[in-house]
Amino acid sequence: MLSLLHHSNLVNLIGYCADGDQRLLVYEYMPLGSLEDHLLDLSPGQSPLDWYTRMKIALDAAKGLEYLHDKANPPVIYRDLKSSNILLDKEYNAKLSDFGLAKLGPVGDNTHVSSRVMGTYGYCAPEYQRTGQLTVKSDVYSFGVVLLELITGKRAVDITKDGHEQNLVTWAEPILKDTSRYIELADPLLEDDFPKKNFNQAVAVAAMCLQDDAAVRPLISDVVTALSFLGQEPYNNIGLIGSSPINNNTTTSHKSQVPIVENHKEKEEEEISVVERQRAVAEAIEWGSNSRNTMQDH
Repeated sequence: MLSLLHHSNLVNLIGYCADGDQRLLVYEYMPLGSLEDHLLDLSPGQSPLDWYTRMKIALDAAKGLEYLHDKANPPVIYRDLKSSNILLDKEYNAKLSDFGLAKLGPVGDNTHVSSRVMGTYGYCAPEYQRTGQLTVKSDVYSFGVVLLELITGKRAVDITKDGHEQNLVTWAEPILKDTSRYIELADPLLEDDFPKKNFNQAVAVAAMCLQDDAAVRPLISDVVTALSFLGQEPYNNIGLIGSSPINNNTTTSHKSQVPIVENHKEKEEEEISVVERQRAVAEAIEWGSNSRNTMQDH
């Protein structure tokens, strides 16, 4: 399957060995290891991931899923999304790895594929566990668990905890239904160093992905759009505001500078409009999560 799939957020298959009883796959080298190594298995003195790096990793993973769901033909259901399967290069670009459980998705009029229930406990969608019926929304649920791990710094399943705290989704469920409690989910290692509105919207995206009813979970393409906004640092940190297109020391005539200014302005307006669209999607998902929780409460 990997030999047919090529995307910047999927690990690249270099080759394989099939010699006697030896079966080896050779992937591109990902020097920083897995997300799990930087989020859940911190060694003494290891710096925790900051907010924007976490959201960038979430966005990269979502883009990998979007390629599998929307661009691959037939679509591919990944089926084993978890923090240990998200690998990082030296610049914290994330790529999905380990396609051993991947399954070709439904085609034509089919709504799902049936499969023996496999995957990792704590990440599997409830309807897949109950029925063995697999859809792309099963991956969206698993993504919601990973996003919740990024937000909280907690494992999907932690047997060292007591009772309901062993399962991350079970522990978070009542908090996800009350927007005033969202801040309780924040990883203490973040030390409150994150934009509060972005944080709330990220939690809302996770809540929508984790809905029991697969039909109301967002498509991964909508998640990508929302996270594209959430993962961006403030404008003045990414050069949209305060950057000058003209070098004051230049000897170029004023006439030749004018189109440069206009082109830069057009580009800036275009970039800002994209950000506004992404923000609108994020806010729509947050509204959808809040309104659904209100309906459930009544």
